[in-house]
Parts: sequence; structure tokens; C-alpha cells
Amino acid sequence: MHLLVIEDNPDLVANLYDFLEPRGHAVDAAYDARAGLRFATEKSYDAVVLDLNLPGMDGLELCRRLRSAGNAVPVLMLTARDTLDDKLSGFAHGADDYLVKPFAMLELEARLAALVRRSRGETGSGVLRIADLTLDPESLEVFRAGKSIVLPPIPLRILEFLMR
Repeated sequence: MHLLVIEDNPDLVANLYDFLEPRGHAVDAAYDARAGLRFATEKSYDAVVLDLNLPGMDGLELCRRLRSAGNAVPVLMLTARDTLDDKLSGFAHGADDYLVKPFAMLELEARLAALVRRSRGETGSGVLRIADLTLDPESLEVFRAGKSIVLPPIPLRILEFLMR
């Protein structure tokens, strides 16, 4: 995964780097909201890890701006704000997931992987889905709105590539 971490705590950012990079993930970091928003709009990421208490702009506002600009990158809010109202506000501002500090690194990685799979249209069964289009890479069956579509091998592989 290529991840953007928007977090003002350099120690936490260093811990995230130390855990995620050896596990094969690329991590970019922004230490304030404005830099994070710039990174998120100028580069392509598989997911964003977003703190809420940031210099320059609240993480909720950053997420709202991303969504209003049409940016659908999965956002996991990682914050010490732990009330139900905080969580509901995070989701209302466009978050896809919400994890409260302190947290387990393995849980963070698992949640990010799940967000990325869903954003790519992958299901747990390996079947790819985008809107009413499904492709099973194992059986090579394609369906659109429930109707079977037969594709030659090359267009089938192109479709699989695009859906992933």
C-alpha cells in the first residue's frame, strides 16, 4: 500500500514508518493539515491515515475538503477523540474508518488493508465488484446487472486489470 499519514506527532509518525515500511508499505508523511491536503490532492494514495488535532486546520475539515473535491481515497481517522459523537462526526465528514489511540499496529494495518480492498472493489471471495459489474478471476465469469458477459481472453485480462 502507498499511504499518506497526516499526523503532527513526529514520534508516532516514526513508529508508523518503522512498522509499515519493513512490511512492504510506502509511507509519506505530512505534519500539518495544509501540507496533508496538498499531498492528498497532488499524489495518488491507496489510503490516508488522518489525525484530527492538526496545526492549520482540523482533520475533520481536511476530510470534508477532500470529499467535496471528489477525492475518494479511503480515510482512516486515527485520533484520541473517543466519544460516540466524535466517531459519528468523523464519519459524517467523510471518514471510512475510525481508530482510537492508543491502538495496535497490526489492527491499523488490517483496517487499512480492508479499506484498500473495498476501494478497489475486491471482496473476501476474490470476486471483483464495481457498481453492477462483477468479475470472478478464478472462474473468469463476468456479470453486468446480473447478466452474463462472455469476453475473449485479452479483453477479460484488461477488464480485470482495470477493476483491480
